[in-house]
Amino acid sequence: MKQEILSTIQKGKEKGFTEKRVCELLQISPRRVRAWKVKEDLEDKKPGPINASHALLEEEREAIRAMAVNEEYVDDSHRILAVKASDEGLFQASASSVYRELRKNGLTTDRSGRSVRNGKSKKPERPELTCPNQRWCWDISYLPTLVKGIFLYLYVLLDEYSRKVIAWRVSWYLTHKEGMELIDDGLEKEGLDGGDVELPDLYNDRGVQMKAKSFKQMLKDLGMSQIFSRPRTPNDNPFVESAFAIIKGDPNYPGGFVDVMDAVIYFARYFDWYNNEKYHGQIGYVTPDQKHRGLDKAIIAERERRKVKVLEERIRINRERSQRNYHEILSTKRKMCSLIKSKNGK
Repeated sequence: MKQEILSTIQKGKEKGFTEKRVCELLQISPRRVRAWKVKEDLEDKKPGPINASHALLEEEREAIRAMAVNEEYVDDSHRILAVKASDEGLFQASASSVYRELRKNGLTTDRSGRSVRNGKSKKPERPELTCPNQRWCWDISYLPTLVKGIFLYLYVLLDEYSRKVIAWRVSWYLTHKEGMELIDDGLEKEGLDGGDVELPDLYNDRGVQMKAKSFKQMLKDLGMSQIFSRPRTPNDNPFVESAFAIIKGDPNYPGGFVDVMDAVIYFARYFDWYNNEKYHGQIGYVTPDQKHRGLDKAIIAERERRKVKVLEERIRINRERSQRNYHEILSTKRKMCSLIKSKNGK
């Protein structure tokens, strides 16, 4: 490309144009053209030295690769890997350097070896539920504040059978300890903290809060089975994701919260409405609380009874009106015939 530009400038000069004028027409700096003329090699090359003095050492590259395939870190992004490596003293490298090393070695996709992201990977099993408190799911969502880039975090624990929000909390912190307290709140509210009771399974994604050793140990001690969704597959946890979409799609959802108390006041009202007043389409248009308490079947049956009763009454009234109209039409026809016959007789 550079050689072609120099040839074009030379042809322009041969036809009487100045070099400056040709450069103006080509929208290129004359100074750059003069620099090209003194170069022996016009091939475009990456700027900077071939071997940077601050380049990663080979042992550091090996440490990045080893950490990337370690079972403990296989679900972490390159940014998380860089931060954890620094905190744990494994190596010191920027997120971009970690990413380049992962890309160079084909480690930017799934590194666990447990799933193949070909669109055919198997979803975790979700047996059909028959009553509440058989399976819960939970997740965390960012809440905007009035300061750009600063967030609160909404923790929600949902019953998959009834869609009821069992427990929730708002915090400044994104940590597994908040998740542990969320589960404790749910067990206490449902009266499942008494010991000899069967506890629900817990479904969650693969966030660091869900995979924390102390969080997993707590569930193990309680006897709760923890089920993970597939890596980077939010559709595997649809119930709580749908709940977040409903929450943030509400017309009254604020653009930002002042602080934790502001968010708590809003969500206390919101979740009271969500559980006790909102008709949920996926559970027969009853409220989550009605479904959770087992009132849904009676409510839906009563609706059906009223519908049948009204339908039968509607059919009866329409038939009576049709018969009445039929007799009225028939009577009118007879009167017309009698009138016509009397006129013809005259």
